[in-house]
Amino acid sequence: MPDKPWKRAERTVAKALGGKRNPLSGRMGGHTPGDVYDLPIYVEVKHKNRFAVLTIMSEVEVEARKEGKLPLLVIHQHGMKKRYYITEEDFFLKLWQAYHHPQPPTSP
Repeated sequence: MPDKPWKRAERTVAKALGGKRNPLSGRMGGHTPGDVYDLPIYVEVKHKNRFAVLTIMSEVEVEARKEGKLPLLVIHQHGMKKRYYITEEDFFLKLWQAYHHPQPPTSP
């Protein structure tokens, strides 16, 4: 029987980040309640038919491409101090790779 789409999404993210998919819900797996473990970040993967924020992100992507730029959506809720940055997977994975495997500085 093939994986359910949400399990497939969790496996894909775990592989892309170099982590492992938590096979059980919550702390039952003995690792973390997150969906991916063995990483220095907490990862929760949500797989749904629609996310309202992605409607906005689609508009940001269209406008960014018109200007030849990377799309970045910053979400800030009134009254909160935090902001959330949403970007495309390819760009995030490049940042993640650079974080784990920084290039030595080039000499002049």
